[in-house]
Amino acid sequence: MSSFVHETADLGTNVYLGEESKIWHYAQVRENASIGDGCIIGRGAYIGTGVSLGRNCKVQNYALVYEPAILGNGVFIGPAAVLTNDQFPRSVTPNMDLKGGDDWEAVGVTIDDGASIGARAVCVAPVKIGKWATIAAGAVVTKDVPDYALMVGVPARRVGWVGKQGRPLQSLGNGKFECPVDGTQYEEVSTNILKESEEK
Repeated sequence: MSSFVHETADLGTNVYLGEESKIWHYAQVRENASIGDGCIIGRGAYIGTGVSLGRNCKVQNYALVYEPAILGNGVFIGPAAVLTNDQFPRSVTPNMDLKGGDDWEAVGVTIDDGASIGARAVCVAPVKIGKWATIAAGAVVTKDVPDYALMVGVPARRVGWVGKQGRPLQSLGNGKFECPVDGTQYEEVSTNILKESEEK
């Protein structure tokens, strides 16, 4: 099956669009962006110049993914979420001249495989979101997020752990956790490190 681009979408030059990916109404994908196989870019979403998406990502309606963001495989970006790229934003120089591309340095957000960013959440670059982490709707991420972390609030703080199913993990005590959906077990290696248990 080939990819699909709605007639109202705006694709820049040299965009790589993977097989079975879909770009919907009024979305803009800038030049040199790379969209992996099986991705969905929702209505009015923005994908910046050179941004890279892995396989099977979903960027929901009106989300803004500014360059140089890098998204792994299976990343979810909720409606109206924002991945920023300017650490010290100003419209003008100290002389009140309008800033151009050479007057600032873009910094990006990196999101590892399987992570989810909730609706209207903001990831303030430069930050890295760990694999399978979940950022709650409306949260503002200002620091790196560990794998499997459940982050809420402004600024975002970790309030628990989530498994690959996206549900909060249940504590079994002694640093052990279990997914309520499929029973997969996880163990806390340290305060901010969780890994899938090797025990079966």
